[in-house]
Amino acid sequence: MRSPVPVPRMIWAVGLNYRDHVAESGLPLPTAPTLFAKAPGSVIAPDAPIVIPPHVEQPDYEGELAVVIGTRTRDVDAADALAHVAGLTIAHDVSARDHQYTTGQFTWSKSFDTFCPLGPEVVSLDEVDLAGGLAIETRVSGEVMQSSSTSELVFDVPTLVAWISQGLTLEPGDVILTGTPGGVGAARTPPRWLRDGDVVEITIEGLGTLRNPVVRR
Repeated sequence: MRSPVPVPRMIWAVGLNYRDHVAESGLPLPTAPTLFAKAPGSVIAPDAPIVIPPHVEQPDYEGELAVVIGTRTRDVDAADALAHVAGLTIAHDVSARDHQYTTGQFTWSKSFDTFCPLGPEVVSLDEVDLAGGLAIETRVSGEVMQSSSTSELVFDVPTLVAWISQGLTLEPGDVILTGTPGGVGAARTPPRWLRDGDVVEITIEGLGTLRNPVVRR
């Protein structure tokens, strides 16, 4: 199986965009989207292994709703933003927390090879009730770690597409990761980092399940 968007031109991601994740982080709600990029080369297909490099000691899971852009988009209003979306899929924003915390930035620590599983398919907006909220759940080796709804998003999909498109052209096939719910490994006591042999399954209502095993190199 291949990723439905195997080599996106650009991946934009959003930090701290679920109210429950903001709460577990002990931070105030953001007043604007916190954006960072993930390297397109980090994308892998469903069932492909997430490979943890030897220098990463705190690999973390983040199940996310992903938006796939369908038409060239720039300076779009939120009211018109969904007309520019080809569909939705599931993403796993794998994160090397130790490097993220050491460097204070997100892009490098979230862009290692295999750190963006994407799939299993792109589902059009007329097949899901995005406005009503979609249930999202992340399981690590069968244990439920994240259980929430996209109704918990601080900035919804139309707002994100409009915000990112300000002065910046989004092209068909570009991907936006909309943020992760509460329950990440870093927020647990003790922390729950990804381990060799784990299997991560992310299910979003109406979009299916993205499954990937974890191996340590």
